[in-house]
Amino acid sequence: MKAVQYSSFGGPDVLQLADVPDPSPGRGDVVVQVAATALNRLDVVQRNGWYTLPGYSLPHISGMDVAGIVVEVGTAVDDVHVGDRVVVDPSLSEVADGSKLAGHGDLYGDLGVIGGTVAGGYAERCLAPASHVHRVPDGMDLVAAAVFPTAWLTAWHGLIEMGQLEPGETVMIHAAGAGVSIAALQIAKWRGAKVVATAGSDEKCIRALAMGADAVCNNRAEDVAAFARSFTSGTGVDMVFDHVGTALFGPSLFAIRPRGRLVNCGNTSGDTATIPSLGYLFHSGISIIGSDPYRYHEFADAWRVYGELSPPVVVDTEYALADAAEAHRRMEAGDFFGKLLLRV
Repeated sequence: MKAVQYSSFGGPDVLQLADVPDPSPGRGDVVVQVAATALNRLDVVQRNGWYTLPGYSLPHISGMDVAGIVVEVGTAVDDVHVGDRVVVDPSLSEVADGSKLAGHGDLYGDLGVIGGTVAGGYAERCLAPASHVHRVPDGMDLVAAAVFPTAWLTAWHGLIEMGQLEPGETVMIHAAGAGVSIAALQIAKWRGAKVVATAGSDEKCIRALAMGADAVCNNRAEDVAAFARSFTSGTGVDMVFDHVGTALFGPSLFAIRPRGRLVNCGNTSGDTATIPSLGYLFHSGISIIGSDPYRYHEFADAWRVYGELSPPVVVDTEYALADAAEAHRRMEAGDFFGKLLLRV
């Protein structure tokens, strides 16, 4: 089969279209003919060698978000069939014996991730445990399924499981044009919360308003803490959902009401952060919550809501598999809104 892989760290040019062996299923596995796979920031930072997941090795085939059609099933698989349209849960927690991908379920150690530590969706075919594929409804396009896994599960776990977002609360969501932020906005509105979205350009702010944000703020031109307090009549937001990290960490704390919380699930602007005032932090009783890996059961829960909600699918650009390097360049440039997608 054709796949895009890389054997050394470097810029987008290390991504090479190559012929590699087709995956073969273990007793508890399926092989998916990939229709589409969405890019994620991890694809870029691992390719550059800036950060790699425990258990990662070279050569590597990226692509954590996989949707396609089952073309082969293992001998012990009886609830998934050839021809099924599926989306893949990339986290390899709770994979049963009989799968070739079993034994990588340590949530706080060597957690296996399809496209992160084992071969993923930048390929014509992808191996997955049968327990980790979910049927795509007949009325849903496979592209809509491909943008779901990483963005929605990251946002779902951060907002619902870790942040305990309640109806009527106000959440500030940074980097509104990013896939995980769009998912967070959709989930927060489904939950009945108000959303203050921030973005790095007026254009992205306008688009966030069109998607349902209650208020928007250009985080490169305005004081996000002052904006949050203005929107909440001086109180502050109940929660900040942050995957930006360094650049907005301090202002985010001052945007939060007493006994509110900051949920962090990423570090796209850097891996260090400064708490500008410990006095404000403890006096206001603010919680800083790290959003750890999502649990196996959450994927089905979030997938059910996604299907019922049928939110707009926000794809900035689609690329052919052979153009993966160009897609990576677009992601590194940062000038996009929504997901970047490879059509396989």
